[in-house]
Amino acid sequence: MHKRFHLFVIFMTIAAALGVFGGNHAHALPLGPAAGGAGGDRMSVTVTGKGPDVVLIPGLASSGAVWDATVQQLSATHRVHVVQVAGFAGAPVAGNAEGPVVEPLVEAVDGYIKSAHLKSPAVIGHSMGGFTGLLLARRHPEDVSRLMIVDSLPFFSVLFSPAATVESVKPQAAAMRDGTIAMSPEAFASQQAMTMPRFVKSPEGQKLALEWSKASSQSVVGRAMYDLLTTDARGDLAAIKTPTTLLYPYDPAMGAPTAMIDKTYADAYAALSGVSLKRIDDSRHFIMLDQPKAFADAVDAFLK
Repeated sequence: MHKRFHLFVIFMTIAAALGVFGGNHAHALPLGPAAGGAGGDRMSVTVTGKGPDVVLIPGLASSGAVWDATVQQLSATHRVHVVQVAGFAGAPVAGNAEGPVVEPLVEAVDGYIKSAHLKSPAVIGHSMGGFTGLLLARRHPEDVSRLMIVDSLPFFSVLFSPAATVESVKPQAAAMRDGTIAMSPEAFASQQAMTMPRFVKSPEGQKLALEWSKASSQSVVGRAMYDLLTTDARGDLAAIKTPTTLLYPYDPAMGAPTAMIDKTYADAYAALSGVSLKRIDDSRHFIMLDQPKAFADAVDAFLK
């Protein structure tokens, strides 16, 4: 049971949460205000509504459209800023053409918040977006009044081994990066069609996530995956004072009792003072697509 659960989490988090998808179709989101500051070509932002500011960051190989229902939910009472990372879901590769992806994204979000004169917005991030929000809260705490992390971990590589370190995982991470970049678009398409149901329960959600992944740059995805696997934020958790909510999924297909799932996430964030953990049942990685009502209720509670 434990081994089966462990392998499932690896597939879910490394393949889906980190976005091991690829392709070359183009479908860029409309640009909102320029993502100002250093690294402004790393992302674009679409702004909707008026009121207190909320920044939404999607996961790797995902479109900002993953937040469409959340934008509709919040735009009557909030000003919602939806990030689209360059190179994901058909957005132009732009500043992500080479080198690291995640660290520059953190600084690009900081640059945007400051240049747009946002006043300590709430930040909600899914998967890689949640990890980005975590680093943002540590390095630029003035940027984040509160943080919601949707199914992410402070060090993904512990899924390979509880004893994993940044140095020990680098060869494996490099191999995964290089394999992602080298895989043919045809191989990606076949892999995605076969594995997407593991990541999204909803048939409609599966279709959307598949379209976004096919439209993503394999190079950007591979390098961002490497960044995530070789960045350990666990040592930063105790220093983060931002009120934080963690949403995580549970589905019987995980092949493990809920107590084991609960412990996995609780242990991962044990050093983060005051973190509020909430499990969303009957959901897989894309909680907002699988359980939209439960997700919307959690967002409402988070913003109160």
